[in-house]
Amino acid sequence: MAKNPFLENFRPYIPDAVKNMRELTPFPIIVGTLLGIIFGASSLYLVLKTGLTVSASIPVAVISITLFRLLSKFGMKDATILENNVVQTAGSAGESIAFGVGVTMPAILILGFDLEITRVMLVAVMGGLLGILMMIPLRRALIKEQHGILKYPEGTACAEVLKAGASAESRSVANEYADVKVSEHDDSALQGGKIITIGFVMGFIYKSVMDVFSFWKGEPEHELSDKTLKGGSIALENNPALLGVGYIIGPYISSIMMAGGVLSYLVLIPMIKFFGEGLAAPLSPELAKNIGEMSPGQIRGAYILYIGAGAVATAGIISLFRSLPTIWSGLKSGLADLRGGGTNADGEALPRTDQDLSMKYVIVGVIVLMAAIMLAPQLGLSVFSNPIVSFLGALLIIILGFLFVTVSSRLTGEVGSSSNPISGMTVATLLITCLVFFLLGWTAPNPYFVTALSIGGIVCIAASNGGTTSQDLKTGFLVGGTPKKQQIAILVGALASALVLGPILLLLNDNGTVYATPVTFSKVEKEVKVDAAPLPVYTGEDKPPIGGEFRLLENKVPAGQKKPENKDLAPGKYLVEPNGTVKLKIEENFPKGARVPPGTEVGPAEKLTGTQAENDSNTYRGWHKTDNSNGIPAGKYLVDTSGEIKYLVDPGINGKLTARPDLSDAPKYDAPKATLMSYIIKGILSQELPWGLVLIGAMIAIVLELTGAPALAFAVGLYLPIATSSPIFVGGIARWAVDLYLKRKFAAQDMTESEIIAETDKSNGVLLASGYIAGAAIAGILIAIFAVVPFLKNVQDKSKAWADESNPFFSGHSADLLAMLPFLAIAVILYLVGREVLMTGRKSG
Repeated sequence: MAKNPFLENFRPYIPDAVKNMRELTPFPIIVGTLLGIIFGASSLYLVLKTGLTVSASIPVAVISITLFRLLSKFGMKDATILENNVVQTAGSAGESIAFGVGVTMPAILILGFDLEITRVMLVAVMGGLLGILMMIPLRRALIKEQHGILKYPEGTACAEVLKAGASAESRSVANEYADVKVSEHDDSALQGGKIITIGFVMGFIYKSVMDVFSFWKGEPEHELSDKTLKGGSIALENNPALLGVGYIIGPYISSIMMAGGVLSYLVLIPMIKFFGEGLAAPLSPELAKNIGEMSPGQIRGAYILYIGAGAVATAGIISLFRSLPTIWSGLKSGLADLRGGGTNADGEALPRTDQDLSMKYVIVGVIVLMAAIMLAPQLGLSVFSNPIVSFLGALLIIILGFLFVTVSSRLTGEVGSSSNPISGMTVATLLITCLVFFLLGWTAPNPYFVTALSIGGIVCIAASNGGTTSQDLKTGFLVGGTPKKQQIAILVGALASALVLGPILLLLNDNGTVYATPVTFSKVEKEVKVDAAPLPVYTGEDKPPIGGEFRLLENKVPAGQKKPENKDLAPGKYLVEPNGTVKLKIEENFPKGARVPPGTEVGPAEKLTGTQAENDSNTYRGWHKTDNSNGIPAGKYLVDTSGEIKYLVDPGINGKLTARPDLSDAPKYDAPKATLMSYIIKGILSQELPWGLVLIGAMIAIVLELTGAPALAFAVGLYLPIATSSPIFVGGIARWAVDLYLKRKFAAQDMTESEIIAETDKSNGVLLASGYIAGAAIAGILIAIFAVVPFLKNVQDKSKAWADESNPFFSGHSADLLAMLPFLAIAVILYLVGREVLMTGRKSG
């Protein structure tokens, strides 16, 4: 194997010779675990709302440095750089587990089953710990041997954060062994921290004033006209964090990702629009709308996601095979540790910075976790219920888990955690699992829907945590941490977060659950006036929750037309006040007097929860209906002892009813990616999956590999919205322009190409980009708080109402163009800082 020049010249901040520096101490572990829970809860909220999360490592590192620096002013010891590294390692676990839980577990509700606390916690714990254990044997191959080749952008940025804020004790130790001295003075040593802090403040303020106060549009977009490219569109997410990620990963990978987005939004979607707009009926897998009526975003959701999932899965498998020599090398190194994590195959002591947890513990840990999975009846994999399903499920978890932990760990090194398509890997897991189940004839909703989702959930969380662990270990590699101590820290953090996030998920769902009677009413939000005189008086037996006299309006769609008679209202029945104001919409949830079919199995006794429990204390039985037969929509119902349906249970997650029967608001969470997972399970086991689209994606990945292009990064861009790839691409362009300048600057110093790249990787631009990522991430968490605190939410709502009426940067014909100006400003600042025109306190060279 050829030598790695980057590794040959590498020296960690704290060298291996330092044996007694504080690292895995109790207080940092506690702080990191608590921060992990906080960030995990916020990330869970965000993923339920938007399907996205933010990386937690850098914000946790910034908080840790600040917290311990403040505590040192009151007599406590300032944390060493290795202790701060332990804090960010333990703290990052919550975000990765939250993503996996939010992407998979809500699909249980969407499929019509109960979101049991033990089921959620088991999947979170098993997946979280399994991902870490599976990543440990890969550390040497991916983190050490691929140093300088795999960038691990967030891990590298986090290391810069830790080094810039290193304590005086850490700097003095680094100086003792360093080839190039680090300044002894706080002002000089913390100059990098000042750059990060400025970036942090900029990112925080930028995202806060945009998302909370609606100062400018969050996602400028433009649909191309029918005369240019019908169905084509471009968009950009106004997010400093994505700009920073693009700067750190560089121009090559960011350009490949953007190319995938261009294929998706400027080629495939226009092609679907061109060939399908003349169809008179919806084209499967879309069931509700004709292609001619669909927006580019709707076409993406109905068709492109399947193509992207096929491309991601195929590219990931190809990447795995291409990485087999490196993986095998890492496995051999790991297996040599069976005699102990501190010695190599020859029995010699390994350096402190190269010691992993013993493979004995890894293997025993995996065996224990798999035994727990096969014994827990809540996961549908109990060996006592069906041994064949249990053993096959365990085998799929081991194979697919290791496959996608490996792919995720490598991919985070290429494109970063923020762009790591874990949901795509989960899609691939569910595709494979459900296909196996289908071939074996295991298609019954109960228990195979839950069994398939349990497998997908565990693999999803394992892959997510595997990628996060890789970023953390890369940070530790750069600062000189001890791998096995980091591995212990993230195991502790993952376990704590997994135990807490399950109850939080149930709490969010219960808070938005609505128990709907056969007929309920909902408010008509926008003001609509009609002529009430010719309308009949409403005399229905179902009384609205507000008093007064009403007239009945039936808004029908005329024969041969596509739109209803009153185009300001959706089709349906409405209650109209005598002055003509349309006040309430009549919601028909299920037929009155409907009963459970004879012989149908119902669930255990249960009562209403939440605010509605005050009005009904009776006990009912739950009925999970998985189809739309007999005029009763699929969903969960509560039935009385006679079998009559009394309530439709509309969950907080992916529910449709935004108000309770008394018209009080019920918060809902769309959980877009969990919805996709449920569609895949139903699709395959019900023989409805559009395999043609999946295979098109697979062929795209194969074509790219044949041309020599990195298919995985391209597939990521194909799968993600172009609005996500665009700011990453802009960051990559800024990095390209800065690198041109820096290469000319260092050209006269007779430096090698690898040395020049190393200098560009630690430039001021990287530090500012790290601050952008941290500031926008913290702002994202506070925005989540705004959404659940009534007073703060009221501020946000009023700001948006003002912006809708009066802010040209947020609404109006020029809003998309004007909203680009603030983003352009922070991109230019990033370029100028990288060029050392601004913030020149720390020079490169």
